[in-house]
Amino acid sequence: MSDGTPADLFLDAATTLLRRLKEEEAEAIEAAGTLLADTVVSGGRLFAFGAGHSSLAAQDVVYRAGGLALMNLLTVPGVVGVDVTPATLGSALERVDGLASAVLDTSPLRSGDALVIISLSGRNALPVEMAQRARALGITVIGVTSVAYAAQTTSRHSSGTFLKDHCDLVLDSKIAVGDAELTLDTIPAPFAPASTVVTTALMQAVLATTAATLADRGVEPPLLRSGNVDGGHDWNNRVMDEYGDRIFYRR
Repeated sequence: MSDGTPADLFLDAATTLLRRLKEEEAEAIEAAGTLLADTVVSGGRLFAFGAGHSSLAAQDVVYRAGGLALMNLLTVPGVVGVDVTPATLGSALERVDGLASAVLDTSPLRSGDALVIISLSGRNALPVEMAQRARALGITVIGVTSVAYAAQTTSRHSSGTFLKDHCDLVLDSKIAVGDAELTLDTIPAPFAPASTVVTTALMQAVLATTAATLADRGVEPPLLRSGNVDGGHDWNNRVMDEYGDRIFYRR
């Protein structure tokens, strides 16, 4: 590791990754934002899914100030974060065949909707099967993943494929295999993961594009305001009443 404090080096690494997204994923971000805008205009619903820590980026775009009210979280019990005990159970569930299909078949998702699937490695059965099944149901799938894993690791799905192989559009987070940005001679393993910072920024860039695209088409983006500003709750109630049939997290 070069000179500088660990904090400086991590922030520099994260900044470099964000700059790469800006330079290398601009076209894909624009396409993803446009795709979500198309879905909104056509009456479709928006969903996001992530397992384990990948769920943090999905949760970040659901029911939040400045975000699209129409983005819903697709939940799979036991894999939404580290809220289960033991925490390793979530990792094990990601490798269970058939779980994704069971979840989708009992979810509100339907043909014409859009689903963003976030998986850093994209190698486990859950995200791969979810993308496969969603597309078979007529759902548009956007994958957010690190493409490097497909070149440097082995798939854990029976097909031997990765999430990226079953998407209508792929956003590459550029995260290196192992998700650790720093090394020190005094520490035996790489450390300081950046995937949450980068993937969350990538998701927000997509939804910013969606909002602007809707506005360009003369459609008021269904955005939420902070409940901690005057009038915020009244604003949000209006948006939720108008789009109530496409919002599932308040039921």
